[in-house]
Formats: sequence, structure tokens, C-alpha cells
Amino acid sequence: MASGSQARAGVYERDLVFTDADFDYIRRVVVEQTGIVLSDQKRELVYGRLAKRLRALGLHTFADYCGHLERSPDELHELVNAITTNLTSFFREPYHFDYLRDTVLPELLRSNAQSRRIRIWSAGCSTGEEPYSIAMVLRDALPSGEGWDARILATDIDSNVLAKAQEGIYQEERATGVPERYLRRGFRKGQGDHAGMLRVGDEVRSLITFRQLNLMKDWPMHGPFDVIFCRNVVIYFDKPTQRRLFDRYADILVDGGHLFIGHSETLFKVSERFTLIGRTIYRKN
Repeated sequence: MASGSQARAGVYERDLVFTDADFDYIRRVVVEQTGIVLSDQKRELVYGRLAKRLRALGLHTFADYCGHLERSPDELHELVNAITTNLTSFFREPYHFDYLRDTVLPELLRSNAQSRRIRIWSAGCSTGEEPYSIAMVLRDALPSGEGWDARILATDIDSNVLAKAQEGIYQEERATGVPERYLRRGFRKGQGDHAGMLRVGDEVRSLITFRQLNLMKDWPMHGPFDVIFCRNVVIYFDKPTQRRLFDRYADILVDGGHLFIGHSETLFKVSERFTLIGRTIYRKN
């Protein structure tokens, strides 16, 4: 517990000194780099997420860490990995995957029959459960032997979770939300020392390209995409940042393309370039 004088100075009495000035500096860097807005209520989270990093660096105060950030630009990478939140699961918000299977993909198979091209982007893919779920649905929908060029781009700012996603290996309990039809065909069970683990099958993996990407920076890809999943990402951004991001999504989507966002997110008073057509499912005007 901090004493009265320490509380007024914004110092938490712990093994690592963390002042108001330190917190303000860190959240300013975070919003500049990622668009993520850290409210006052996130102070404990920041301390908890970064304390391990400070100890690894042999630093004793957050002021020292702020100085380290200024001197060592590569540390920004570690800061972003520590701060970003990566809660995800297979077939999370399952109604999105039902709509993808029953409505979006049959429509694309008709409208893109000449080009035989489908492009889907999982933006903020975390440890890979979302793009692998999309890939399982896509693989089942594609007509066999007809040469469709179907690809999923999966991106995240956090290099640590991307490494996990590319590995494609999960504990069996992580797959409890996977429908049986996909579970049988989409995974390989581990044997021996790997018992209790599942590996995503090669057919599914082959549909996905994983890339590190900061949504706030330039995008190397030009699209166009038929579908974008950006779920439970923009809840961490302020409204002006959300407006810019969804405008960029609209620019890179085909006309009539679909955008899936998180269950607690909305485009109301954020973008007029999309029309709501289902539960947090939008279509580009």
C-alpha cells in the first residue's frame, strides 16, 4: 500500500517504482505505435505486463525503462508484445462462421466463378484460432478439383502470438468449440510425448499466410479482399482511430464485401461506408 505522500505523487510502493509521469509516457508511446488507448484504469495492467520485462533488463524503475525505450527503438517491439491483449478461441462467436458458410461463401462461389479467386483477411489474428476456423469453413466450401485460388491473410502486431499461430499446435481442450465435422478433418492428434495436443492439418494450414502487421502503419498488401474479420480489436482504439481504420478497410474491400467485427463493437457513428446486415456483420456499400 502506498503512503499518502507517495499516492499523491503517483508512486506505487512496490519493488519497481512507477509514477504518473512514467504511465503517461508509456501510454503515449503505445497509442502512437498501435492506436491502443490506455485509460487510467489500465495502470495496474501496464505495471503487471511490463514488470517482468523490467526485471529481465535489470531495471529498477519505470523511469529507467522509459529512458531505455528512448535509447533503444527495438524495445518498442517488446513493449507492444507485452501490452496487446490476445484472448481468442476456435469458432468464437459461432454465428459469424455459420453466416460465412451458409451465405458469404456460396455467394462468392457464384460471383467469383470466372476469376476463381477468394481473398479473406483475419486482422488481429492473435494465436491463430480465428484464421484456422475460417480456413476449415473455406476448405469445406471449395469445390474439389476446380482450381480455386483461395487464400487467407492472417496478421497481428504481436510477433509472439504470430509464432504460436504459425506453429498451429494447441492443447486438446482449446478445440472444445470446434464442430465435430471440422474437428475430424482439421486436426491431427499428437502421439507419445505429444499426447493431449492437436496440430492443425496441412490442408487447412496451406490456405493461410501469416504476417506481422501494425494496423496503424502502411499496409503492404493492396487487396482487394472479399471478406475482412476484425473482431475485438477496435475496442481498444478511440473513435478517430476507429474511423480511419474502417475507412481503410472499406478502401481495400471489394464493393459488397463483408466485414465481421466483435460482439461488443459497432460502426454506429463511426463509418457510413457499411450497412449492418446481421449480428455485427456489415457489408460495404
